[in-house]
Amino acid sequence: MLFLPAMTWAQIGEHRSTFSIGVNGGYNLNTIRFTPKVVQSQKGGLTGGFSMRYTVEKYFSTIASIAAEVNYSQLGWQEKIQDINNQPVINATTGLPEEYSRTINYVQVPLFAHLAWGREERGVNFFVNAGPQFGFYLGESTKTNFDWAQRNMSDRANTIVAQDTMKVENKFDYGIALGVGMEYSLPKVGHFLLEGRYYYGLGNIYGDSKRDYFGSSNFGTITVKLAWLVDIARYVAKK
Repeated sequence: MLFLPAMTWAQIGEHRSTFSIGVNGGYNLNTIRFTPKVVQSQKGGLTGGFSMRYTVEKYFSTIASIAAEVNYSQLGWQEKIQDINNQPVINATTGLPEEYSRTINYVQVPLFAHLAWGREERGVNFFVNAGPQFGFYLGESTKTNFDWAQRNMSDRANTIVAQDTMKVENKFDYGIALGVGMEYSLPKVGHFLLEGRYYYGLGNIYGDSKRDYFGSSNFGTITVKLAWLVDIARYVAKK
């Protein structure tokens, strides 16, 4: 599906053969869609890695490319532990509002169809990225300020807590990602990209059969990132 538009446009567009590589870095805001529901706030985490792009075609005003990344990414969830009045639940032992968060680390590999409109060599263009994304589990860590055996369950409005002691069961994650952004290009300097991206996980971190506790446990991630690319091979042939 990614290659088909490029193959079609190659018959009537202006051929390109530009390969660019670089680095990217940004910040994730992540939640997990648990069923039954776990009330959460967005959990922040870092992301960064390597980027590459192969530009294949210019069809009228559309610059068509194939893009990929290999990133280290911090995901997970952060619980909002509140009572029925939306007030923090206080732990009887510590006297502090109860807090719980889980960080799950992945290597993520998104593969994109990259379509851009605007300046190709010097100046600004606007682009859309869309395609599948795959994640490979590295590890996880938990941060909490209360003892599990002494948690305050009587005041909690949301009493789903099974996830707090469950390790990630499915080590492979997959889903779809969509991004929009702008790119500023300078000859001999490179391409600077600013992008906002949303990832919707199609896989679950826990089992989802009738025997399992959760029916769904998939990621939803908003990412803002910067990238810098440089051309290492370039060929432009106009009709």
